[in-house]
Amino acid sequence: MKRRTFLQAALASAALLSLPRILHSEQTRTTAMSDSNINKIEKSDAEWRKILTPEQYHVLRDEGTERPFTSPLNKQYDKGQYVCAGCALPLFDSSSKFDSGTGWPSFFQPIEGHTEIKRDFKMILPRSEYHCIRCGGHQGHVFNDGPEPTGQRWCNNGVALKFLPA
Repeated sequence: MKRRTFLQAALASAALLSLPRILHSEQTRTTAMSDSNINKIEKSDAEWRKILTPEQYHVLRDEGTERPFTSPLNKQYDKGQYVCAGCALPLFDSSSKFDSGTGWPSFFQPIEGHTEIKRDFKMILPRSEYHCIRCGGHQGHVFNDGPEPTGQRWCNNGVALKFLPA
């Protein structure tokens, strides 16, 4: 075995051995954006299946992702609020919405205290995944490529939201 191959294999093994520890420590939920005045909603799997469409259930409860450019909310720019499709908690004001070109509704900031963030390793590299603070419904991911004033892009699944006009 060549020395280079041996070193690559040793480094890969070391990385794999430490992965479970990293995943465990990084998947804990943080509530930096949470509001302690919001009462949590807990429902059984059967209860969620009764009130959500199959697409909503896939995204909100299974942390799935809808296909890009499929949500009518992607091009919705009227004044109002975007609320969680699972529990109707307001998550975004229309004044923070922008066209990111990604195919999903995008916002530069949520309503303070209405989301919680956790690290997600589903795509190998860590991402910041966010959920509704009240029902725990998966909404999307936060990226640092958004517009001013925050520089953030809160990329949301359209089926996880409902729009309430002002």
